[in-house]
Amino acid sequence: MMKENLPGIKLFDLSGMKAIITGGSKGLGLAMAAGLASAGADLLIVNRKEKDGQVSADALKEAFGVEALSFAADITDKEQVEAMTDFALKSFGKIDILINSAGINIRGGINDVSLEDFNQVMAVNVTGTWLCVKSVVPHMKEAKSGKIINLASTLGLVGLANRTPYTSSKGAVVQMTRALGLELAPFDINVNAICPGPFLTEMNIPVADDPATKEFIIGATAFGRWGELHEIQGAAIFLASKAASYMTGSMLTVDGGWTAK
Repeated sequence: MMKENLPGIKLFDLSGMKAIITGGSKGLGLAMAAGLASAGADLLIVNRKEKDGQVSADALKEAFGVEALSFAADITDKEQVEAMTDFALKSFGKIDILINSAGINIRGGINDVSLEDFNQVMAVNVTGTWLCVKSVVPHMKEAKSGKIINLASTLGLVGLANRTPYTSSKGAVVQMTRALGLELAPFDINVNAICPGPFLTEMNIPVADDPATKEFIIGATAFGRWGELHEIQGAAIFLASKAASYMTGSMLTVDGGWTAK
């Protein structure tokens, strides 16, 4: 083949792309936002707390020289999600990438968690993801282009005791991703999910020092350790880029070998 037909690393260039990252002010969301910014994408960081989102957006802008804005929204609220999309379009003129990273986890046995707990996890992790996709898709359809990345989980693929709210929600995100991948393929919109394993995020810090948890992580993963936040970035850049143009409805596991064992 001629050299011009082998773009190689250029496929990962996100210069000029505009991305929305929900839950982008901390944890995996912030790590993925930094990854996209390092590849040249401009960002809208969406978070419930306006101050946290602005601090993260300012830091990303200073570190990478991209445009980085913040918007406060509760992704379980349809009107607020639509306002988020309108703000992104007014600010950037288009939406190329959506990363649905906002999520929560409430742990406990089925007789220890309440119906309210279960509904809250489903509302954020499932309904919130669905609302964000529903809001941006008309604009991506019009553009006949778009990259949607949902945050599922290893626990959307395998089970774990005392996690019914979280595993149920992430299993739903897996199936939502597959269905959307099929539905939106005719519009050249790629819909994929990242399935992280045990990353040491703020969500997991409360159980990180528990001896039983430490023993479980060592036994469950091939590397015998928690994932570091930067180790999610390559997957996010890949799925947001032209390099993933022939992928849709797929689950990309970044789990230290959890699901390989």
